[in-house]
Amino acid sequence: MATTETTEPDIVQVIRERIANHLIPPGAKLVESELADEFGVSRTRVREVLTELELRGLIRREPNRGAVVARLELSEIFSIYDVREALEGMAVRLATLNTPPESWQYWVDQLGPGGPMQRYVENGEIEAYFGQYERLRGDIIAAAGNPVLAGMLDGMLEKIRLIGRRVQILPGRMAQALLEHRAVVMAMRKGDAEEAELLRRENIRSAIATLKRFQQFVL
Repeated sequence: MATTETTEPDIVQVIRERIANHLIPPGAKLVESELADEFGVSRTRVREVLTELELRGLIRREPNRGAVVARLELSEIFSIYDVREALEGMAVRLATLNTPPESWQYWVDQLGPGGPMQRYVENGEIEAYFGQYERLRGDIIAAAGNPVLAGMLDGMLEKIRLIGRRVQILPGRMAQALLEHRAVVMAMRKGDAEEAELLRRENIRSAIATLKRFQQFVL
């Protein structure tokens, strides 16, 4: 049964989230008629949505199959992380400069010894950890106050989330990431923008080094 009609941007966002969270895996086919029924829109509207997703690099058109979710190539992942290192480092620096140091105390407590994030790591609660990390990242990007930077990071959102989840399940990575994120927010709490940026960039490089070491288990 068709649902109440949803605007096109909403449909795009829903599918983006599904791809990012691996609810629609790489290689999966997106069927126009099924999407039209689900969202209560015309197939013409669905084609417009698919075109936007294709422009974002999230799907591709294949002969005799139609629209399928794109697979990330290893070279593309490494290129994304090279760019991400620069952008995320800049975001942390701007966020630190733009906000009072005490505004980051909440995240110091969240990531600190005995805090919720440490419990997630100890209990292997990957989704809880990743969800809280995404909130931290969102707070940093918002505090950076740079729409161009936010737009560039948003353009990589699904690919960052998809590979990020895979990296977190690698041996020892979640515990190491906790220590790295803890160091970043401690620098932000001190108001040291340069140190915070440096530590965030090192955090991104650490993640990609882990991926390279275990790439045969991830891709």
